[in-house]
Amino acid sequence: MRIEDLTALNHEQIRARFSNAPQEFPRRVTEEVKTIIRDVARRGDDALIENTRRFDGVELSKDNIEVGAAEIEECIGDADRAFSDALDVSIRRVTEFHRHERVEDWLYVDSLGNMLGRKCTPVEKVGIYIPGGKASYPSTLVMTAIPAIVAGVEQISLVTPPSSFNRPSALALAIKKIGKIDRVYRVGGVQGVAALALGTERVGKVDKIVGPGNIYVTVAKKELFGYVGIDMIAGPSEVLVITDGSADPMLAAMDLIAQAEHDERARAMCVATSIETARAVKREVERLLKKAERQKIARESIEKNGRIFAVSGEESAAEVANALAPEHLEIQTKDPKAILPRIRNAGAIFLGTCSAEAFGDYVAGPSHVLPTGGTARFFSPLNVLSFMKFSSVIDMSKKGMEELGPHAARFAEAEGLSSHAGSIYLRKED
Repeated sequence: MRIEDLTALNHEQIRARFSNAPQEFPRRVTEEVKTIIRDVARRGDDALIENTRRFDGVELSKDNIEVGAAEIEECIGDADRAFSDALDVSIRRVTEFHRHERVEDWLYVDSLGNMLGRKCTPVEKVGIYIPGGKASYPSTLVMTAIPAIVAGVEQISLVTPPSSFNRPSALALAIKKIGKIDRVYRVGGVQGVAALALGTERVGKVDKIVGPGNIYVTVAKKELFGYVGIDMIAGPSEVLVITDGSADPMLAAMDLIAQAEHDERARAMCVATSIETARAVKREVERLLKKAERQKIARESIEKNGRIFAVSGEESAAEVANALAPEHLEIQTKDPKAILPRIRNAGAIFLGTCSAEAFGDYVAGPSHVLPTGGTARFFSPLNVLSFMKFSSVIDMSKKGMEELGPHAARFAEAEGLSSHAGSIYLRKED
């Protein structure tokens, strides 16, 4: 794992070192995604069947694109009791957390007697994408469906690769326990996202799509934004650990490896407040990698994308964090709460040595669907507000119309919109 010495840099130089370039996707990926989207738009279910055969090696028919309740029950099989209990804990805690995010309509009357306010409305139909492939992610269903349910979404649809229903299926158990997933489809990849956005004979069109996926799924969401709403443009998962040497370097190293085992593109990064601490973390990473069960994936991730940045102190460490705007930020220092006010950009912040990032993945409470690739500068974690729309409410009083009318009309005339002005004058005359 490479160490980069930044101890001589001031804060402005640190910000320049980590200036965020726009996230770009390979042209071949974008073109292939567009081709599949056009195919789904043109051929509907037939395109879903053909692309599932091509990418997943599974033969579907129009009759089994959707997964019914009876089949979900069968897919559960002999569920592991300990996992079932853990799933209950996760659902309960995630629900409890997101209930704190609920919002209400509000109205007020101003000094002219105008009633103004905001009306809050849940998105009507939401589609959730759950990845398959290298791992199974029932936790992602909890972290996407629960905020939608708390928000009051009327209809929730789920798309996921066919492998998610290999028996016993942890995802099937999560679907049953959550209980408010209306439609489930065994279609993943670009074709699954396109089906949700555009609708087919069997797959109902939704208003918004949420959930993580690989680069193809991410590009599909990007291309379909406008047909539907999306949560965010996500990239590879990432963690940044700030350590001042007061904690055992093994903790930072283990959390870096835990992030790296996601996939080869994951980014495991550390900021150490001295070069000695940086070297101690590096030694522990090298030692623990030899014991990692997913060693091949984790090692490739560490070697390609892993970094340890040595800086001159906590203020510089916070500047690195703000410049990188990481998905997960762990603060393993003597007084982590002292650094918290300095953090402006991060998806989820974990304070202290007890707060392993894995708690946020499963049972802490907040959703683990987080902004990546520096987008925490302007994106937020998935939350109840992600599933809400807001309408402004305007009820003009007669006094408000008379006093504000001339000002509104002058704006309209200045912009050359005479009918806008006329609509004001007409009301004043009446």
